[in-house]
Amino acid sequence: MSAPRSVTLAFTGASGMPYGLRLLECVVAAGCRVALLYSPAAQVVAKQECGLTLSAQPREAARMFAERYGAAAGQITVHAREDWLAPIASGSNPADAMAVCPCSMGTLGAIANGLADNLIERAADVMLKERRPLVLVPRETPLSAIHLGNMLTLARAGAVILPPSPGFYTHPTTVADVVDFVVARVLDQLRVPHDLVPRWGEAAPPHGGADTA
Repeated sequence: MSAPRSVTLAFTGASGMPYGLRLLECVVAAGCRVALLYSPAAQVVAKQECGLTLSAQPREAARMFAERYGAAAGQITVHAREDWLAPIASGSNPADAMAVCPCSMGTLGAIANGLADNLIERAADVMLKERRPLVLVPRETPLSAIHLGNMLTLARAGAVILPPSPGFYTHPTTVADVVDFVVARVLDQLRVPHDLVPRWGEAAPPHGGADTA
């Protein structure tokens, strides 16, 4: 599969906003067009975890992110959650790939059950029905039987369930290293090229090997 030209990225109200922001930065750096969505709960999390205010005004938010990540004019479009005229709301004009990062259990459950009650849920629903890559990054622990059941439903429907579980064989020394490990896995699933972390076999780990049973 070739690298995507357009990616939909959604932030929801789970902890893990550093993953989402770093993912946005990398997707922009790779030259993809980005349709960005975020929930009201994500605005709270962004302020709490990153000290970042996500504007409720889409144009202002797009301007802020473009300046923050050096995006080209028009490369980032921010949509309101009720913007039903957005291209990503229809199977006739979907993005090439989509990630929900971080993904709350509420959003995950809504997508699993086809609710499509807002643009985040609808855009994800479109990806499933059009059989395009959908990556969900759920940040919750422990997981209930309901959570696990919803994840199984989504995996069977074609979504990739990618919990932010960092590996330590790369010997991370900073929080940014841990974030990059997870974001690299998301980018791989989206088919977005990157060089965030060495791939297994490219550089021998100094202390013995990959995670083993």
